[in-house]
Amino acid sequence: MNTYRLRTMWLPLLVCQLCLILRSEAQTPSTFCNMHSTFRPPVNSDVTVTCGTEVMELSILLCPVYFGGYNETLMALNAQFILPECHGIPDWNIDPPILKFNLSITADAVAVCSNTFRITNEVGTGLFSDFSNVQFVNISGTINSLDPSASIVTNRRQIIYMFSCRYPLQYLVNNSKVTVSGVSLAVRDNDGSFVSTLSMWLYSDTDYTKQLIVPENGINLKTRIFVGVKATSLTERFHVLLDRCYATTSPVPNNSTYYDLFVGCTRDQKTRVELNGASQNAHFSFEAFRFIEHKNITVSTFYLHCVTRLCEVSSCSSLLPNCSGSSRRKREAQGVLANDQATISYGPIKTKVDDGLPTAS
Repeated sequence: MNTYRLRTMWLPLLVCQLCLILRSEAQTPSTFCNMHSTFRPPVNSDVTVTCGTEVMELSILLCPVYFGGYNETLMALNAQFILPECHGIPDWNIDPPILKFNLSITADAVAVCSNTFRITNEVGTGLFSDFSNVQFVNISGTINSLDPSASIVTNRRQIIYMFSCRYPLQYLVNNSKVTVSGVSLAVRDNDGSFVSTLSMWLYSDTDYTKQLIVPENGINLKTRIFVGVKATSLTERFHVLLDRCYATTSPVPNNSTYYDLFVGCTRDQKTRVELNGASQNAHFSFEAFRFIEHKNITVSTFYLHCVTRLCEVSSCSSLLPNCSGSSRRKREAQGVLANDQATISYGPIKTKVDDGLPTAS
């Protein structure tokens, strides 16, 4: 008796489950969209753009595409329909279903699907608010539909979604490690990581070839220290530009005790800026010193920091400070401390009390 009841109970459940399976297998994207609330004419709000640090993520609602008589295979970036990498990937597992495009922001990837890459000069804001000219990058493009009609006329409306992302063209650096903010479009793809490395090194010679080893007991005061800042993996389109270099008594760049080696048109009398904005390397030198607050200790310690950004080769010269007379930029009059997110650092650098005689020139 119990066995009979179990069989009669399971039979309707099995029939119901079978119906659901058959229904799901028979349901095509087109029939799914016919019953969905987004099955309507396309509108501008159907596209979502996320401007990420490594990729631009684009998505459009799929059902409006089907409403217009198209499908996911008939949509591509900038009408590049013959290139597989310019097509999106449909996601029917979310509600509403979407078509996703991921665009890596490297120079090569931006160019593959004919996206527009434009650099503009604007008044600086935020960290660079006291500079008159800062460069920004705008990446833009469209997602277009391809009419499959074989006839010379059609009643399908063309679908075009426009998108764009705007990035500051500057390195955001923390302890020599780049946290990319749109600048990876200027960086060659490095094992798919889109990460470029900025490094700072100390040298003991004018050719910047012999690395300076700072001993534990420190180097003599007035020893000339040669500093090189280098960017690797950049494309040839960009150079490195140092806006400010300064020293602090602690590893924290915004420490209250600091000394500017150079900033804008102002520089320490012993500091020489030898290469800046003209290469993917930047060079300067200064004489070893000690902070007065360390007067009662034998070995003085300080840390070196440089505010670093990129400039496009053709316009680097216009971004360098004009230090002639009244044209001196307002940065000269301001000692604004740099935020540590835009600073590359080196240290500790130790100096010792000696007779004050230089050991290098």
